[in-house]
Amino acid sequence: MSEASAAWRIVRDDVTHPAVLALIGLHLRAAHENSPPGSVFALDLSRLRDPAVTLWTAWEGETLLGMAALKALDADHGEVKSMRTAPDQVRRGVAAILLDHVIGTARNRGFAHLSLETGANAPFAAARALYARAGFVECGPFAGYSDEVFARYFTLKL
Repeated sequence: MSEASAAWRIVRDDVTHPAVLALIGLHLRAAHENSPPGSVFALDLSRLRDPAVTLWTAWEGETLLGMAALKALDADHGEVKSMRTAPDQVRRGVAAILLDHVIGTARNRGFAHLSLETGANAPFAAARALYARAGFVECGPFAGYSDEVFARYFTLKL
């Protein structure tokens, strides 16, 4: 962990802070801009507030660095959702630290595996590389997903 990341804090978010709302809006817009119709599975505000979803945000002082969520699919299976680094914070390791936090929380909750869905095109390449570095491997659709043309699915045994 770098000195900078040691000063960061990760908090369970209540999805009300204006900076968080703006980042969620950016995340949704980017998903729609970079994905074909019918292939956007990003969570909107109401679904981020679902009791099955926990959203965390990373902060450096009062600056929002990024966000990540964990959705409980059942007692053994969680899903990574809403991974987004603030545009001015890219390449600082924010996504990796948030993903480590989600994985650790999933383990602590007793999940046997953690899965995720992301896009197959160039705008999602960095995300796919992040997940591969964290040990996720490609798998088939899960939890009711069916898009096998655009979407890519990954899982990690915990």
